[in-house]
Amino acid sequence: MKKLLATGMITALMVGGAAMAQTPVVYTWTGMGVNVPGSSKCQTYKMNIEVTVTGKAVKGIFQQEGRDQRHFETTLDKNGKIKTAAMVGGGNMMDVIGEVSDSGGKIKLDGYCKFEGPLTKKQ
Repeated sequence: MKKLLATGMITALMVGGAAMAQTPVVYTWTGMGVNVPGSSKCQTYKMNIEVTVTGKAVKGIFQQEGRDQRHFETTLDKNGKIKTAAMVGGGNMMDVIGEVSDSGGKIKLDGYCKFEGPLTKKQ
């Protein structure tokens, strides 16, 4: 009976730990753009980015003020980094590069403009 109770407790702790590890963590960044070659208005463009990490799965939404909301999905590599691309309309793409950790991270969207900054964990 004691062995059965101990096994049950270990199983419960493992399942509980796995559930906690799968709790979504949300990070945000809001800032202005930086010009890339061929653009001159990026510093007037404000971008809001939200990155949700659940285990290794990453889902992001971003929206430039006055424009449609866009998204990306990817997975964290073993070092907590992400690299993917997101469609922004008109067949154009933006590179999405970043890193997340327990304390925050950083994000960069690079395409028609560059949007880059530190990610802050949402409370």
